[in-house]
Amino acid sequence: MAAWVVVFVAGWLLIGLPTDPLYAFFWLWAATVAWRSHLPWRQHLVFARDWLPVVLLLVVYNISRGFADDYFDPHVTELIHADEWMFGWATGGQIPTIWLQQHLYHPDVRWYDVLASFVYFSHFVAALAAAVVLWMKSRPRWAAFMRRWFALSLAGLITYFVYPAAPPWWASVEGYLPVEVLRISNRGWQEFGLHGAGNSLNLLQLASNPVAAMPSLHTAFALFVVLFFLPSVKRRWWPLLLAYPLAMTFTLVYTGEHYVLDVLVGWAYVVGVFLLVGAGERWWAARRARLAGPTGPGPEAGGPHTAPPVDPTTGPGGPSGAPTDPGGPTQVPGEPGGRPSGAPHTGMADTGTGGKDPAGTPRPRSAPEQDGARLGTDDRTEAGQRPR
Repeated sequence: MAAWVVVFVAGWLLIGLPTDPLYAFFWLWAATVAWRSHLPWRQHLVFARDWLPVVLLLVVYNISRGFADDYFDPHVTELIHADEWMFGWATGGQIPTIWLQQHLYHPDVRWYDVLASFVYFSHFVAALAAAVVLWMKSRPRWAAFMRRWFALSLAGLITYFVYPAAPPWWASVEGYLPVEVLRISNRGWQEFGLHGAGNSLNLLQLASNPVAAMPSLHTAFALFVVLFFLPSVKRRWWPLLLAYPLAMTFTLVYTGEHYVLDVLVGWAYVVGVFLLVGAGERWWAARRARLAGPTGPGPEAGGPHTAPPVDPTTGPGGPSGAPTDPGGPTQVPGEPGGRPSGAPHTGMADTGTGGKDPAGTPRPRSAPEQDGARLGTDDRTEAGQRPR
């Protein structure tokens, strides 16, 4: 693993930060190999098999995104007016991006410029890194994560086609804003001599789309990752996790990449995706259960216990990870000795001595008692009489 870290840092300095999804995927795969170097190579090739569809989807997404601005003129003024309407009372009638740059931007790089650049960069690796960890730990949760990831990407891509929207820096360049807005998302990297590797498809101008601002998938994926893991994390850590999408929001608005409206729409997309995909998963699980048919008597009839359904976003045991099935037989209230639920009644009062008298010697059953035990009835007959 130490060798991977050394090579990764060298790649940062020579090639650039992995802002290209294919480049980031290569480094994440190399990280799994380094972390599990004791495994045979066949096991490492399983990663490539499982992730090949994801990589192909990333390529298709990037290429399609590059054509999304070829059909409709970009929307500009309505986004500006929306931010002015929501925040003009606090910013002197200006959009939040202009207000933030007027109060925070300086010719020399400040510490928050560096922090903003690395928060912006985290978008390119956070979701993929979380998916890789899930792939190694729990394949069902990885599948649930990727279903939501794909649905969110598809929703954003469709929106780019039907509603191309220009970001603040583009509106400033085209003269839609009265004050210059600078695009400074990579300013903090340059202070350290770093640069982004860019998108390999951009070299051919295939994925370049400057008017894909609505919704903001940067902040959408930041919230997506947090919401997916939030139910399985103790509540005292929630403020720290929720600080990440808030930091991404500040970064995008301050650096001129997005309006606040873009961020709010991105958050709405995340909530919608979780609701729709979650409903689809529950429907599919119910359908499979119906097709499977009855598998035997349920627990109340003495049959095998059926485990409760598992939420794929939290794993077995619910949010806290505690098992939901206490195990063992349940006790019937009010009966001495605690007869397990579903066990047939023997027709004898259980004294808790296992069919023995108080002295501990076995007590033989009479014929009526044996008949009652075989018939499974609680009706008592007189000694020597046969039940009707």
